[in-house]
Amino acid sequence: MIRRLSLLLVATTCWLSAQTPSWVERSNEESQALVEVLGQFQPEMLTFLGLGDYHDQIIDLGPDRGARLRSAVMTVREHYRRRLEAEENPFVREDLAILIDAADENVETSLIQEQHMVPYVNASQLIYQGLFGLLKPDAAPEHRPAALSRLERYLSLPAQVRARYAEAASDPELTHPFRSQLEQGLANTPRFIAGIRALFAAPDFDAEAVNPLLDQLETELTAHDAWVRETVLPAARTDSRLPAPVYAQNLRGVGLDIPPAELIERAQTAYAEIRNEMRTLAGLIAAERGWDTTDYTEVIRRLKAEQIPADNVIPTYEAVIAEIEDIIRRERIVTLPDRPMAIRLATEAENAAQPAPHMQPPPLTGGTGEERGTFVLTTGTPPLDGEEAVTFDDFTFNAATWTLTAHEGRPGHELQFAAMVERGVSVARSFFAFNSVNVEGWALYAEAELKPYEPLEGQMIALQFRLLRASRAFLDPMLNLGQITREEAGRILREEVVLSDAMTEQELDRYTFRSPGQATAYFYGYLRVMALRTRTELALGDRFDRLAFNDFLIQQGLIPPALLARAVEQEFIPTHREP
Repeated sequence: MIRRLSLLLVATTCWLSAQTPSWVERSNEESQALVEVLGQFQPEMLTFLGLGDYHDQIIDLGPDRGARLRSAVMTVREHYRRRLEAEENPFVREDLAILIDAADENVETSLIQEQHMVPYVNASQLIYQGLFGLLKPDAAPEHRPAALSRLERYLSLPAQVRARYAEAASDPELTHPFRSQLEQGLANTPRFIAGIRALFAAPDFDAEAVNPLLDQLETELTAHDAWVRETVLPAARTDSRLPAPVYAQNLRGVGLDIPPAELIERAQTAYAEIRNEMRTLAGLIAAERGWDTTDYTEVIRRLKAEQIPADNVIPTYEAVIAEIEDIIRRERIVTLPDRPMAIRLATEAENAAQPAPHMQPPPLTGGTGEERGTFVLTTGTPPLDGEEAVTFDDFTFNAATWTLTAHEGRPGHELQFAAMVERGVSVARSFFAFNSVNVEGWALYAEAELKPYEPLEGQMIALQFRLLRASRAFLDPMLNLGQITREEAGRILREEVVLSDAMTEQELDRYTFRSPGQATAYFYGYLRVMALRTRTELALGDRFDRLAFNDFLIQQGLIPPALLARAVEQEFIPTHREP
């Protein structure tokens, strides 16, 4: 039996010339069965990540969607179980286990949603994101022609949304959409329509062919929004809390494997400890700056006042990226590729779809190995009708550039996704094992790795962001379990975490209707990675090599914390105990 470590050493020899191990090719062949099922039901997700050839297809919202999806997934799951019994290669066995877990997750989520929720999706946002996956700035040019076919198919989507809603809306046992979510969606429709038109404004599209389709889509979405106002809004719930089984499944889906009460207790303790560290650091910064305050909240507000001019935001971040890369090489934090990192400002439609700064990942398969992710810096939260636009001041001041770059860029998400693509990580580990605990744990760990080498101001905002992640881990479950009001949660975020009003509202929307449960994953993922790092240092003593350890972690893909710990304990530690 080939030792896993020898394969990893081959895979990590260099970034751009790595050979895909034969077991990865075999694993990817196995993954294809589940990819094909998801391609039938939600091809947009696969297109966005470069999986499969589903570029002209759209989400299946036909009758009995849930039952059809579960039947198809369970058939594939049984195939994987039979393959697991016969498979001898340990790496393929691990990936088959990941695929089985992913199938179970899909079935369970579908069933719980069907049992508790009236089906509803935001049609305009779904359509925008589905077309953006094909027409985003770094999309493969050969996929662009499929966007016209996808656009034509989307013309029927609003009617399917209405039909699925009508089938279930009269069931008194089901929970209706949340009113604030509907109102935000209605306010964003014009932005998404404008964003879709901008996507097709490129010269490689024939205006005579595409404009009638865009006009028809706008007509369909306008009529659909009128139906939402007339039919869905009056029945909408005003309490943001989800049914308990739905929220519990959300937590499991993002990778949380401890009870919410335990998470709340851990997060509140960490919150208090981080604030104490911030108070100490505030005094050092105030002394250095000659300020007459040592209150950490006032120090952060004064740092925020040093906003970067709009036309200099990207150049400032690019300069910080260069400094960070020098630190990473000098301190041997992790191996860097020999290519620049990409960063850009978000469009207004992107701001509406995803208000927080984020990493737009490269295609996970089917590329040349040279594709790269893009750090997308958002600029504001779109207002509701009749409100004035508000903008973040949380990401565009000098002190914030350090930790945000470390998280979304290097050594965080950008490096994480690039490693998966360029080093040939299997689809099972790069996609089907993907959950927020796995992916965000590394990004927060990356922030912590860089923090000691940042200027004091950068360290303060690194701690502020860590305070935010701890607050998320108790505010999200407390809001969804009815243990705190939105007003009190907002006060904590504004006054203690020192977020802008725009960022505070975006955070509260995230916990209550954008993605309930997901925000807890940052803190918990960070705890798991830091605990593993500590155990490894204790086991190896002066033989611990940070560069080797971090390269080993990033090579594993997005496997769950338990599998990651097993790989470190069974492979990394024994190998590094000997000279």
